Amino acid sequence: MPTAHEADERPTAGQDDDVAGRLALAVGRLNRRIRSSTGGLSHGQLSALSTIVRRGPLRPSELAAIEVAAAPTITRVVAELEARGLVERTPDPEDRRSLFVSGTEAGAELLLEARSDRARAAAGVLADLAPEQLDAVRRALPALEQAAQVTPPPPASAS
Repeated sequence: MPTAHEADERPTAGQDDDVAGRLALAVGRLNRRIRSSTGGLSHGQLSALSTIVRRGPLRPSELAAIEVAAAPTITRVVAELEARGLVERTPDPEDRRSLFVSGTEAGAELLLEARSDRARAAAGVLADLAPEQLDAVRRALPALEQAAQVTPPPPASAS
């Protein structure tokens, strides 16, 4: 049985709703502040390009599942990325009716530029925080990465 103190630390349903609402608002506003550069792509196109470059080659159906998007949407996104020279389609050697989508060198370069621009914008946001607030963000990162299903980068090596 929890102590009175432990019971006070557990969030109630209302507190959970407040955390969810506050997080959604903060993430939305932060995203608007840091999404300044997408290399001229929509956010859906940039997300799909990122997935293709990181995980490709992929079948469009695999991309749709990863991006949680409808097949016609992915078909349109892939066609737009291909028209810009950022991805290429190649036939599946085992099933000529199917195809794979891979990132091109231009796609990987655009993705790196967009990520660098976003990282610089995020650094600007973080620079406005007091040191203790920055530490709080740093401590919250593992939970946020897990919630976003993002694999954290490997620890920096001590050189």
